[in-house]
Amino acid sequence: MKLGKLGGVLLGAAFGMLAAVTVASAQDAAVGYPNKPIRVIVPFAAGGGNDIFARLVGNKLSEILGQPVINENKPGAGGRIAAEYVMNQPQDGYTLFIGASGVMSIAAAAYPNLSYHPTKTFIPLAMIANFPLIMVVPPDHPANNVKELVEWAKANPDKSNYASTSPAFTTASELLKLKSGMPGQMIPYKSSNEMILSVMQGQTLFAISDGPPAIPQIKAGKVKALAVTDSVRSDEVPEVPSMKEAGYPEVDIKLFSGYFAAVGTPPAIVAKLEAGLQKAIKDPDVSSKLKAMAVTPGGGSSAEFRAMIDRDIKTISEVIKAANLKFDN
Repeated sequence: MKLGKLGGVLLGAAFGMLAAVTVASAQDAAVGYPNKPIRVIVPFAAGGGNDIFARLVGNKLSEILGQPVINENKPGAGGRIAAEYVMNQPQDGYTLFIGASGVMSIAAAAYPNLSYHPTKTFIPLAMIANFPLIMVVPPDHPANNVKELVEWAKANPDKSNYASTSPAFTTASELLKLKSGMPGQMIPYKSSNEMILSVMQGQTLFAISDGPPAIPQIKAGKVKALAVTDSVRSDEVPEVPSMKEAGYPEVDIKLFSGYFAAVGTPPAIVAKLEAGLQKAIKDPDVSSKLKAMAVTPGGGSSAEFRAMIDRDIKTISEVIKAANLKFDN
């Protein structure tokens, strides 16, 4: 019996020593971190918005951490190939991921068999920026605000449809339908440019789109903007009301882009990356360049970013369930 107690004491001590060694190893890893280049995997082609965000912030992060920050583009499957690649790399802080709404929160809600989860498989480090979507209609449509469009669609259900290219735009449009009672059949397109063109030509009644393809056509008078999917107006199109002003405050959807690390990355390294990214994103030069791209700079804490993503997943999941939406993997 005495031997058993002694064995228990020795076993407990061994586990304690092992835990101490593990913690010490993690701390040691962070002390010298980073001592080599950091790779940032971008799940989209070079030249797109997320790639530009990553290069802008990455250059400043490189200055802060004292090591090169190198972007690698791995497009395909809506970003899911890149996400799966990063989750299978060593969890040492040297391979990071640029996660956008579509490949993170929206994918988690839209695809039941997704092989990863944005806040369980990954650690949200910092949001780079977020931005609302813009609702547009043909320039000659009689509706001049969202409520007038809703009433027109209810009176003309056979002519009520909307353009979409992705789950992000579909869920935003379906959320408006749920909150307003308006009808509307989704018409799929391959790109945002095609989606906006369909509205310009009157092939679809409306589209809820990202800013880059919509804003030039709004300013040229080729489409009419009715609202932005936010509680406040956009600085890029200040004349366009928010959905809150339009009478639909629950249609509050913003897309985001941010940095992620794989779960298992040592906490001390995560803390160093989080601090470095906050400093980089809040840098006046970086922040001003982000604002010039019609987005709202982020730079908040990892915990705030995680909470926002979890809220997004819940909201989008509820819309998908209520609207009985199905998306192809």
